[in-house]
Amino acid sequence: MKTSELTGKALNWAVQKAEGLDGWLAPVNYCGQWEFGGPIIERNLITIFRRDEEWYAYSSLSGTMDYHGDTPLIAAMRCYVASKLGDEVALPEELP
Repeated sequence: MKTSELTGKALNWAVQKAEGLDGWLAPVNYCGQWEFGGPIIERNLITIFRRDEEWYAYSSLSGTMDYHGDTPLIAAMRCYVASKLGDEVALPEELP
């Protein structure tokens, strides 16, 4: 699946994979809770900004550019996943 289209459980799974964790260790909502997504944003120097009606993110650490989403965390987590796993991610069958 394209990283730019990941949402919900699939995006959270991809973030966990990018963090080097395999499988579902705990139901962590990286793309919906700042206490989980925030440290990743800070550690990876991800900048989030709003343009028109959408949020965008880029990482000055990795050079990953212009990932967007409906919320700042979705944009930032897509950017993070792209920086670690690339523009496409192979999801497990049980994820939508």
